[in-house]
Amino acid sequence: MVIMCSEKELAILMIIRESTTMDLPALLDVERQAFGKDEGPVIVKLVQELINDPTAKPLLSLVAVEKNRVTGHVLFTKASLDACEDMPVSLLAPVAVLPQVQKSGIGGKLISKGLQLLSDREVKLVFVLGHPEYYPRFGFRPAGALGFEPPYPIPEEIAGAWMVRELSPGVIGKVKGKVLCADSLDRPEYWRE
Repeated sequence: MVIMCSEKELAILMIIRESTTMDLPALLDVERQAFGKDEGPVIVKLVQELINDPTAKPLLSLVAVEKNRVTGHVLFTKASLDACEDMPVSLLAPVAVLPQVQKSGIGGKLISKGLQLLSDREVKLVFVLGHPEYYPRFGFRPAGALGFEPPYPIPEEIAGAWMVRELSPGVIGKVKGKVLCADSLDRPEYWRE
């Protein structure tokens, strides 16, 4: 018997789960393809370094899997605030989806699931340097205006790309300071949008 499914019904078959070491080649391929020839190699190297960086842990690495194929990846790594280093904080970087399935909601589902899992793990704030038109749909707001400095200065013309999402209500306004990131991400070239 043949069962016909629409594209919408097939999308339901997507699984989002934590990545395993077996997923590493596939998720790195997603990063490579999503970021292209110029940025892909840099992002692949960064992801490899972050996954192996003890200062990035605990980290959360999620993959989207459709028909036994990794189609998307998101990585959240440990961060802290210089004024409150014991507060659980994370950085979202990077998120990637295979070019042929971009704009189908995979990236959003990865981000939403990651934020939910981080909230369950009592992470208080999540930071991202990304597109100011995209991330606000997930509750991110400009971080600089709220008193949170990035690890490296961000040019004024893209200051709105530095954003924060509060996972524990009432934290913003009570804390501020400079965000300290994992050693692998602590390079000025990673802090340009």
